[in-house]
Amino acid sequence: MASNVRSNLERLLKKGHFVVTGEIGPPKNADAGVVIRKAKALRGYCDAASITDNQTAVVRMSSLVSSLHVINAGMEPIMQMTVRDRNRIAIQSDLLGAYSLGIRNVVCMSGDHQSIGNHPESIGVNDLDSIQLIKTVRDMGEKACFVNGETIDGVVPDFFTGAVTSPFLEPFDLTLLRLEKKIYAGAYFIQTQCIYDIQRFKKWLQRVKDMGLSEKAYFLPGLMPLKSPRVARYMQDNIPGIEIPEAIIRRMERAADPAKEGVKLVVEQIQWLKSLSGISGVHIMAVGWEEIIPEIVCKAGLSPRPE
Repeated sequence: MASNVRSNLERLLKKGHFVVTGEIGPPKNADAGVVIRKAKALRGYCDAASITDNQTAVVRMSSLVSSLHVINAGMEPIMQMTVRDRNRIAIQSDLLGAYSLGIRNVVCMSGDHQSIGNHPESIGVNDLDSIQLIKTVRDMGEKACFVNGETIDGVVPDFFTGAVTSPFLEPFDLTLLRLEKKIYAGAYFIQTQCIYDIQRFKKWLQRVKDMGLSEKAYFLPGLMPLKSPRVARYMQDNIPGIEIPEAIIRRMERAADPAKEGVKLVVEQIQWLKSLSGISGVHIMAVGWEEIIPEIVCKAGLSPRPE
C-alpha cells in the first residue's frame, strides 16, 4: 500500500514545466533555525530544494532531519542520501522514516570520499553503491520489498527518485555508462555537477539524446554562481569534473563587482539552457549563498513559480 501524497516536483516535471531546484547545506551544529531560514529564502522561488548529506564528507546536521525542517518551513525537500555512511539496514530504515515524515524526493549518491572531510580516519561503509541504492529505493516503492526480498507489509516508501552525474568527468564513456545504469535502475530525474563550459555541455547532451536517455529521465543541469575569480580558479584546479573556460575566469577578473558578474553569468546560462531540448529545468547550487537564488530566478524570468 502506498500513500497517495505525491511529490510536487514530480507533478511539475510531468506537466512539462521548466522547474527550478535549489540546494541547502545544513549547518555543522544543531541549530534548526539555519535550515529554516534558508528554506524560507528559497520558498516561492524554487520548486524544491536538495538537502545535502554531509557534503564534502564533513559532519553536518542530517539530511533527513533537515528535510523535515524544510517541510515545516513550507518548502519541498529533495533528501540526498549517500552510501558512504550507511549499510543497507540503515539505508532502508532511513527511507522508511523519511517517507513517514512526508519526504517524497530522494537523490541517491556515492558521497565525497571521507579522506577529504573532517574525519579522514573514518571508514567508508559503501555496503551498496549508488546504482544499487537507486534500485533499492525503486524496489521498496514499486515492488514493496526490502533488499533481502522480504515484503513490506503496509505503507511503502514510494519516492520520486533522482541521481547525479558529472558531464565532464573522465573517462567520458564510463560516466555515460554509469548514467545509463542509474536511469535503468530507477532514477527519474538527474541533477548534474555545475557546468560552465556550455559548448562542451551541449556535446554531452547530444550524446545523452543519442542514447535515448533524455526520453527516460528529466535532466536538471547544475549551475553555481561564482563569487570571485579566486573561487573560479580553485574549482577549476581542485574539483574533479568541473571545467571553467579561461574566458569566464578572465571575465570575472575584469569585473568591477565579481559577485554581480557571477550572477549575470548564471542568468545567461539559464536563458541558453531554456532553449535546449532535453532539458527540464535547472538546479542552482549556491551553498552558503542561498540568499542570491531569488535574485537569479527573477532575473532569469523564472518567477513566479507554478502553484
